[in-house]
Amino acid sequence: MLKNVQPFVAGYRFGSVGVAHNGNLVNYMKLRAMLEDNGSIFNTSSDTEVVLHLIATSKTRPFFLRIVDACEKLEGAYSMVFLTEDKLVAVRDPYGFRPLVMGRRSNGAVVFASETCALDLIEATYEREVYPGEVLVVDKDGVQSLCLMPHPEPKQCIFEHIYFSLPNSVVFGRSVYESRHVFGEILATEAPVDCDVVIAVPDSGVVAALGYAEKAGVPFQQGLIRSHYVGRTFIEPSQKIRDFGVKLKLSPVRRVLEGKRVVVVDDSIVRGTTSSKIVRLLKEAGAKEVHMRIASPPIIASCYYGVDTPSSEELISNRMSVEEIREFIGCDSLAFLPLDSLKKLLGEESKDFCYACFSGKYPVQPKEIKVKRVGDFVDDGLNGSLESIDGGWVQAPQNQDAQKVSEAGKLSSLT
Repeated sequence: MLKNVQPFVAGYRFGSVGVAHNGNLVNYMKLRAMLEDNGSIFNTSSDTEVVLHLIATSKTRPFFLRIVDACEKLEGAYSMVFLTEDKLVAVRDPYGFRPLVMGRRSNGAVVFASETCALDLIEATYEREVYPGEVLVVDKDGVQSLCLMPHPEPKQCIFEHIYFSLPNSVVFGRSVYESRHVFGEILATEAPVDCDVVIAVPDSGVVAALGYAEKAGVPFQQGLIRSHYVGRTFIEPSQKIRDFGVKLKLSPVRRVLEGKRVVVVDDSIVRGTTSSKIVRLLKEAGAKEVHMRIASPPIIASCYYGVDTPSSEELISNRMSVEEIREFIGCDSLAFLPLDSLKKLLGEESKDFCYACFSGKYPVQPKEIKVKRVGDFVDDGLNGSLESIDGGWVQAPQNQDAQKVSEAGKLSSLT
């Protein structure tokens, strides 16, 4: 919704503050209900607004301690940057789910960004990551670092390397380009197939396809051309719009495909509808065989930390085996990047990554029966209640803690 567009700017008794937030909070509903009970009025349906209210109602001084006080109540993923009249403050959650880096321009100005490629655009030099659980305060006196709270083992989002980040970025200390290239090499080694050409689903599958082609000794060609006027299809609000988007988004190159055994490399399979249409496009363009290679493990669980994946019921790998998915999308063979091979590639750092979408094991368990997901909120952009928006909430994994919370909520509403 347009009213949820960031950055948010709010005025309170000590001045005005702006905030930009990457990630999702898993205790958003509980915090919002508590604040509303105490008289807070909300203008948006974004979990970021909760943070502003917590800062405004905090009794601590100075300002950055209000941020610390607010963050101690948050659970989930948040990399945030705050701006006041005289301070720039960056904070990252204790698990470090989402990336956040610090850079410096030639005039000495300190800047923060989610990806290092953003620093390149403004000719800033990368200095370091904001550490998990760290608060960095920038003002006329320089940069001051504070520990937000004791932080556990990091759980950085592996999907940043699979899909979200641009290849020319360094994320969590690793080159995204190199990661994706090796993903492709692993697929060529562990799931080889006789083929004439390797193509990619642009743009996020390109580097993995290059890795596959190089390792397999098969030429890489541009068999699919992407229109740059269409957005991401997997978060479009309805299936009809997603299907139409695929047609607009990709066009096959018949001269590359005709009569060929084709390996097509993609970054992931979410619902499976896009993949089935890609296979059909390739076969209609004359491909003799189509072999799908996916540069990520099967996605079987929803993400509650800022990746707008659908509910688990909509995820095709949660409902079907690899062979069933192959039949559904219509390709001649299908292989995913094995999770064990991914962890082996990461080596000693593998324990520092979050694999919840591949395993269903959540570092921070959602404590509410329903958890907000941003991607499917659609209305006229100006009004409409959350409850009236289909698909705006996803079911949290059912466990004893969640059931207790639900029962406690029912009891409190009765009393």
